[in-house]
Amino acid sequence: MSRCCEEKGVKRMTLQRSAILEELRRDRCHPTADELYERVRQRFPRISLGTVYRNLQVLVAEGRIRKVEADGRQMRFDATLGEHQHIRCLLCGRLNDVEFSSRQELMARAEAESGYDVRGCAVMFEGLCPDCGKRTAHPAAAAEKPKQRSNEHESQRNPD
Repeated sequence: MSRCCEEKGVKRMTLQRSAILEELRRDRCHPTADELYERVRQRFPRISLGTVYRNLQVLVAEGRIRKVEADGRQMRFDATLGEHQHIRCLLCGRLNDVEFSSRQELMARAEAESGYDVRGCAVMFEGLCPDCGKRTAHPAAAAEKPKQRSNEHESQRNPD
C-alpha cells in the first residue's frame, strides 16, 4: 500500500478485514462482533475473536462502518453509512434500519427549544419485531429484559 494512504490512517484491506466487511454489509440486523466472528470463522477457521474486534475498530476509525449502541449490552455494527435511524425489538434485541423523513424538522425544533446548535440526532425506536409480535399475545411481555439475540432472524440477512 502506498505511503500516502498509511499517512492518512487508511490501513491495507486484508482478506480477513474484507470478509468481515462483506459479512457486515450482508446483514440487515446489525450483528455483534461475536456474531460476525462466527460467520467469518466459516471462511477463515483460524481467525480469532480478537482479530475480528481489532478489524471492526479499524473499519470504524476509517469511517467504513459505524458502531451502534442499542441496548447497553454488546456493541453492534452497521455498514449503512447514510442518514437513518434504528428500531430495536424489546424481546429479542433485533436491530433494523428505519427511514425517518421528518428528522430535519425534529432537529430544528430541538434547536429552537434548547438554544443549542444542533448538529445531528439519533433516534432509537423500540417495539416488537414481526417474529416476536406473532409469538407474544400479551403486551406486558414487551417489558421483559431483552434476551440474547439468536439466529432466528437470519432471514433478515441480505441474499448474496
